[in-house]
This record gives sequence, C-alpha cells and structure tokens, in this order.
Amino acid sequence: KCIKIADEAPTDLKSNLRRAYAKFSQEHIEACEKPKEYKATLFALCFFHALVLGRVKFGPQGWSKKYPFNDGDLTICAQVLCNYLNNAHRLDSEVPWPDIRYIFGEIMYGGHITDQWDRRVCNTYLLTLVLPELLSNMNLAPGFKSPDASKLEYTAYQKFIEERFPPEMPQLFGLHPNAEIGFLTSQGINIFKTVQMVSGADTAAATLDLVACTPHIAKYKDDLPPDLDMVEIRGRLKEEDYTPYVITSLQESDRMNLLVGQIRSQLTELELGISGALNVTERMENLSTCLQLNRVYDSWRALAYPSLKPLGAWFQDLLSRMQQLVEWTIDRNGVLKSTWISGLFNPMAFLTAVMQVTARSKELPLDFMTNRATFLNIMDPSDVVSHPNNGVHIHGLFLEGASWEEGKGDDEGYVSDSKMKELHPEMPVANVYSVHIEEMSWENMYRCPVFITSERGATFVTQVNVRMDPDDEEIRWILAGAALVMTDD
Repeated sequence: KCIKIADEAPTDLKSNLRRAYAKFSQEHIEACEKPKEYKATLFALCFFHALVLGRVKFGPQGWSKKYPFNDGDLTICAQVLCNYLNNAHRLDSEVPWPDIRYIFGEIMYGGHITDQWDRRVCNTYLLTLVLPELLSNMNLAPGFKSPDASKLEYTAYQKFIEERFPPEMPQLFGLHPNAEIGFLTSQGINIFKTVQMVSGADTAAATLDLVACTPHIAKYKDDLPPDLDMVEIRGRLKEEDYTPYVITSLQESDRMNLLVGQIRSQLTELELGISGALNVTERMENLSTCLQLNRVYDSWRALAYPSLKPLGAWFQDLLSRMQQLVEWTIDRNGVLKSTWISGLFNPMAFLTAVMQVTARSKELPLDFMTNRATFLNIMDPSDVVSHPNNGVHIHGLFLEGASWEEGKGDDEGYVSDSKMKELHPEMPVANVYSVHIEEMSWENMYRCPVFITSERGATFVTQVNVRMDPDDEEIRWILAGAALVMTDD
C-alpha cells in the first residue's frame, strides 16, 4: 500500500487569496523602491490569482477547459512587478500599467491559455484590477475594496483578508448567481455518473439482454425517415440555381443521408443478430447497451454534430433537422424564410454563404466581408412572413450568462441581466446580413461568441454583435461569460 499526497488549490475564493498572499512577506515589500504601489498591486495580483483558480468550478462558463495556473505564475509576476516599479522609480517615470498587464495576461498567465475567449476573460480581469485607481481604494469586487496601501503593512493585509472578505458568491467573479445553479447541477450529474461507474452499472450493462432492446429497434426504425433523394433534388436544379445557399443545403443533405444510412444499417444488423441470422458481435452488444441506457452510440456521434442530449432527445432533434432539409431542398428561393441554424451540421458554412452572396452581388472581395446581426422582436419563426431585403433570417439561438430585453416597436432589444433560474433564454429571430469590414460598427455592441453546445471550447462557430444598453460596458458581459449557444442542453 502507498499514500498519495496532493497539494491542490482550495475551491473557495477566500482560501485561495489567503494562500496566494502567504507566498510573500514583509521582506518582499521592503525590496521594492515603490512600496505603496507594490503593496496595492501585489494584493490585486493575489486576488486575480484567486479569481482565475476559483473560476474553474463554474465549468465552461468560467473557463472552457482547465488550465494549469500555479503558484509559480504568481511569484514570477510579483518579481516582474517589483522590477518594473524599481525601474520606474529610478527613471522617475510613471508606472507602465499597460506593460504590466500585458506581461501578466499574455505571457505569464496567458501562456497557459489556448482559447481566445478565455484569454479575453483573463485580460479583462487584469484590466479591471491592475490600474492606478488601486491607490485610491477602488472596488476589487462587489463589497470588497482595495485596502489603503499607505496605512497597511503585510500583517495588516493578512488581517484584512480574514476580517473584511465578503461571503463567497458568483458576483465576486463577475458572474450571475445562475452560474452557481449550473455548477451545482453539473456537479450532481457527475456524482451520479461516478456512483453508477463505481457500483458496476456500466459493467452490468454489458450483460443486458439483447432481446430487451427489440422494442427500441422497432421504434427508431419506424420513426427514421427515408434518405433524401439527392438524384431527384439535383435533377430539379439548373446550372444558375447553384447559389451558395443551395450548395450548402446539398452538403447538409449529403451528410444527413450518411448519418441516417448508418443508423438504419446498424439497427438492421442488430435486429438480424438478435434473430440469429448473424453472429452477435461486440459492436452489436455496445449498440444494444446504448439503446437500453438512452445513450447516443459512438459511431452515430462521430458522423453527427456536437450534442449533449441523451439518445431520445438526440433522435427527435435529428428528425427536426431532417424535416428542415426536406423543406429547404424544395424551396424555390434556395433559402427558407427563417433558417433553424442550430439544425445544421456546419452552421459556419451557411454564414459564409451569406457573405459569398453579398460579395458577388456587390463585387466586393470575400476576404473583406463580415456578418452583422440584428435581432428582431419576433420570437416565433413561423411569424416571419417573407425573406429579408438583405441577408437571411435565422433562429434557434440561446443566451447563456445573460438575458434578452425585447425592444419596443422597431427598436432592437439589448442584452440584460439574467433572470433567476433561467439558464438559457431563447433569442428572437435574427436578420444576418453581410457588410464590408470598414462599414462594421461595434458601438454599443458586445462581441459575443457563438458555440454549438454549452461545453463551448472546440464547438465555437463565430462571433456575433449583440446590442447592449447605451450605458452598458462590454467588460460586464465578458466577465459574466455571456455567450450564445445553439442547443439548450
């Protein structure tokens, strides 16, 4: 037997801050020739370190993946800070705050970060924490002010952490309380999965009776739609009909036929195995297990689209996607009045088609085109009566980390605070059209990332402009982890 000892960072913010500040001493402060600036900035740096460590518990809304931030990042940053302040003192110059933030956010901590949106969060924290206002008791977080560096020394800062730190809450990270609901829900699901695994449920699943999945096979085979007749669809098209939208619909249809064909073939194969016409293989047993445990089979998932849904909901989603493709391929305009963009295998191909159509009609270079979105005051896509004058209508987006305030009349709505227990409010129909990059304005707009699932990360699709209130700041939504997702998991 052996004992494994692991030194892991605490999960709560106060413990992380206490642990981070304990890495330093009064001697570190005295080594700096600008002690007031060093004390204030060091404390803010320790708080920043606690934030980036604690944010991971909120899952993809916090960080899209776990990064190996460590105490070495903190201590090296503190040494760099001391060097910069000493140099500023000797040259009798201003403290180079932007340079310090860049080194911390892009090199030291940013060196661990591989996702551009996570890097934006990291740099935004530094933008709000490492700045001259630290010397004038600015707010580091709601209810937590920067201590007066001219009055406190090292031990007084330690006492300040113990006595003045506010209760733990998502708002300290810039997140909404809903983020904690999502975190606790995810934690509960993981606990049940772990219990299932250690109790041998997965092992027992391998010995499930194959015959018991016969009703599932019959149900899915009956509900599975026929393949799209690509010969007939292409036969209806003339050479001039092959617009970017039509080409996208044909690509989507080919991929759907591949997926549906695989599902039908493997269900039939399993059915023959159960009847004795074929030898039962390990692959058949795995498929039978997935059908009985409501899991998406691996080979289906590989041909499909990113999704976190269980098999039942995933299959209904597939039927809806197929129905849209049937309607799309018979539409004479080459594009629907409103496209369910979440129902596409490759939504970025459709958005690129919007840019291609505009670039060709206006004789502009495609490389200099970008998409712009205007969210209409229409929630039900069936209320869309016609195609837009410019671009396309899309629907099927959900907002995470924020809510949407509908506009009045023809005025566009804007992003607003989340409503309690409303994790993924549905967005209204949007008009997406393409403009030259020089015509694109980001005034009062939040640069909002769009992901296929709430796992974020590799499911990133594009960036969309989402209107903010004129008095609002983008920093608020960056720290809140506000993003658009294409599926309500």
